Amino acid sequence: MGRTYLVEESIGQYLTELSTKVKPYVTGLLIGQCSPQRDYVVRAVRTPPKEQQQEESLGPPRLASLDEEWITTHASQVSRMLPGGLLVLGVFMIATPELAKDGQNALRKLIFSVEKSLSKRRLWKPTEEDISDRAALQICSITKKVVCRTYDVQDPKSSAKPADWKYQSALTASWVALGCTVNVNIHIPLLATSPNHDLEKNTKNGLNRWSKQIEDSVFLINGQVKDEDTELLEGQKKFRGNAQPSPQFSDIKVLTQLCQAGSPRSTATVQVCSGSINLRGAVKCRAYVHGNKPRVKEAIQALKRDIINTLSDRCEILFEDLILNEGPQKKNFGREYHVLPQRLFVPVAGSSVMLSDYKFGDEAAAEIQERFVEMLDQPVQADDLHIAEDISTVDICPVTESPSETQQKQELTKATLLLKLQQNMGLVMAAAVAVLASIFSFNYFSD
Repeated sequence: MGRTYLVEESIGQYLTELSTKVKPYVTGLLIGQCSPQRDYVVRAVRTPPKEQQQEESLGPPRLASLDEEWITTHASQVSRMLPGGLLVLGVFMIATPELAKDGQNALRKLIFSVEKSLSKRRLWKPTEEDISDRAALQICSITKKVVCRTYDVQDPKSSAKPADWKYQSALTASWVALGCTVNVNIHIPLLATSPNHDLEKNTKNGLNRWSKQIEDSVFLINGQVKDEDTELLEGQKKFRGNAQPSPQFSDIKVLTQLCQAGSPRSTATVQVCSGSINLRGAVKCRAYVHGNKPRVKEAIQALKRDIINTLSDRCEILFEDLILNEGPQKKNFGREYHVLPQRLFVPVAGSSVMLSDYKFGDEAAAEIQERFVEMLDQPVQADDLHIAEDISTVDICPVTESPSETQQKQELTKATLLLKLQQNMGLVMAAAVAVLASIFSFNYFSD
């Protein structure tokens, strides 16, 4: 038996409207949440059209012109705008009947390309319980026939499996929202042996170490540590009639363990560094979990991944902005302070789920509104842009010599001189012993 996809009813209307504009096909992403029993689709987003596609549309209809790189890039941009618990569940294609035969092959290729692109950016590792099936939805623009199949992205030789596609109204009405604020103070050394002082690579390595701390952290829900396998909503009153409003766990606390109990004893490592990166600030994190008896484990995992993703995504955006403004050739930075983009949340019409984005201080609301239309095909009002947090900063200490480095060199010089002195003292003592030994032996034989 294949997987079942419960789909927000408004998505059906969205796909129907797209089918009237097909020339000769349109692709897009399916956004939602996986669960052991079923999957939930809360958004469908078309791939932004490229200017040159208008010229290509003049030729005969064919799927060979599908721009795989453009679609995967879109998926990467969209994934940054998803809070914890939401992910790209698959891809869809609305095409004319003459393209239907090649549609599934094209969708299969896209699914694996998108997953490969997204997995490269993740700092967390999937667990055995993670669902690896992704949806391939094909719709005929003329007959409106819907065919949904799934592929296991963990198996390159995976074959198509049938899946049920069912529409449902008010799909997210009873979903649970979780939120927390995480104080960040990460010190990342820049190794002197690192080629060209690659800031982005060093930052990712530092975030990798930090992400393991988040994975091992303890999460308090309403001040309590709950067993992972218990129901998240256990003990809460259930409302009859209208759907239960989403409880907001705004007081979730994250306790980072300084060291793990029973962990093997570690030894200190001394490394020569040419500088450092310091990430400081307080980041707002949010996750959503379906309302079908969610477990504590699912909720905490969704929030953990949002904490890791939001900081990693901001650093990516910052470095992209630096390359865009100062050129990719700039590798060696002097001492600089940069402000990480702030997170903002935007409500989705007809849903209790909010999407997110990031803005720099000099970005106008109109730019963000334009990005939502381009990336998510969703118009947003300026009043709906809710900036969730204060400013977080990146302090890049100089990779050139600084007073602290000069002092370090002086200390190293002192240490070297002391070591040499000790060595010389050793030689002097050895010589003295040798002299005394010879005198002693001389006296001994002379007696």
